Amino acid sequence: MDNIAGSKSSLTWAVHISVLALVLLWLFPTVGLFVSSFRTGDQIATSGWWAALGEAEQNIVLRAADPDDNRVADGDQFVVTGNLLEAEGASGTITVWGTSSRAIDAYTAGETAELKGTETITVDAAGNYEWRGSEDEISGRGQRVFATITAPPEFTFENYDNMLFDPSNSEGMAKAFFNTLTVTIPATIIPIVIAAFAAYALAWMDFPGRALLIAMVVGLLVVPLQLALIPLLKLHLGIGIGKGYLGVWLAHTGFGLPLAIYLLRNYMVGLPRDIIENAKVDGATDFQIFTKIILPLSFPALASFAIFQFLWTWNDLLVAKVFLIDSTGQTTVMTNQITELLGTRGGNWEILATAAFVSIAVPLIVFFAMQRYLVRGLLAGSVK
Repeated sequence: MDNIAGSKSSLTWAVHISVLALVLLWLFPTVGLFVSSFRTGDQIATSGWWAALGEAEQNIVLRAADPDDNRVADGDQFVVTGNLLEAEGASGTITVWGTSSRAIDAYTAGETAELKGTETITVDAAGNYEWRGSEDEISGRGQRVFATITAPPEFTFENYDNMLFDPSNSEGMAKAFFNTLTVTIPATIIPIVIAAFAAYALAWMDFPGRALLIAMVVGLLVVPLQLALIPLLKLHLGIGIGKGYLGVWLAHTGFGLPLAIYLLRNYMVGLPRDIIENAKVDGATDFQIFTKIILPLSFPALASFAIFQFLWTWNDLLVAKVFLIDSTGQTTVMTNQITELLGTRGGNWEILATAAFVSIAVPLIVFFAMQRYLVRGLLAGSVK
């Protein structure tokens, strides 16, 4: 009964689970990056993004106020009081603490630690402390306290403010953003235009060697990108275009053309033959058929390849490194700018997460705006 036409396959559940798994694999990193972009560096370092809505434990170093200006006489001793958390601009509840980095959990909140001589310090859960000792002991710098605090969830727009409006960061990211647009838009349009003409010729025009050209296009699909980088760069330098926008446009065009031609040709060859033959009977030229009939009908395939090409060129680092980046950094793209942030701000994960999410915002908009055409374009020519 499973093979009766119209009945559901017994593997439907497996298909649904597979689709759900693929969606989650794509969704989790994106959501994690988005959540991390609103968290502080300490929170990112101590807990995963999935714990952002719950309380998180983190180890911090606190310091009591300098005693010379804050100590108060109490009998034959001096006392310094205050709040450790407020002094450092932190918030949360202290669970355990210590006076040495080797034993940060030596005391619980509310206990008193004995220091040298008669010197003692008491710290409660709210961060209030009482540092007591003789005049000679309560002097110099404030006592350090190593504490483990339970911090409430905290989200901030400071990361975006630093990335988008801080001149030290925003100027580089803004220039990289517009440089990336300068690379991506022409590198998406040029191969689509060339591939559309080539696909129409391979699908509907008879000429010697057509089958050989189709075989060559299929063969170029499996040529590794890395194999052509250095020879192509030498060619660019030899003909005088060097490292610049023209060179990277042509590189992306060359690397993207095989897939574009293959995808569009498979789609165009599946269009109704009667429409083309009737247009030729009515006296239409190949160019008129291509522009007024083929292109409008092929929009799903064109949009599908546009998504792939845009995402590839926007997220590209390798081709930009080889064909574009110069010593002055005037043509730096966003992927390279984020790499430089990783080098200079290796510990500032909140800045890196914010920069990475800003860089994927445009591809996400493009994808969701055109995703309805993606499946139709991918299935081009698969069903007759």
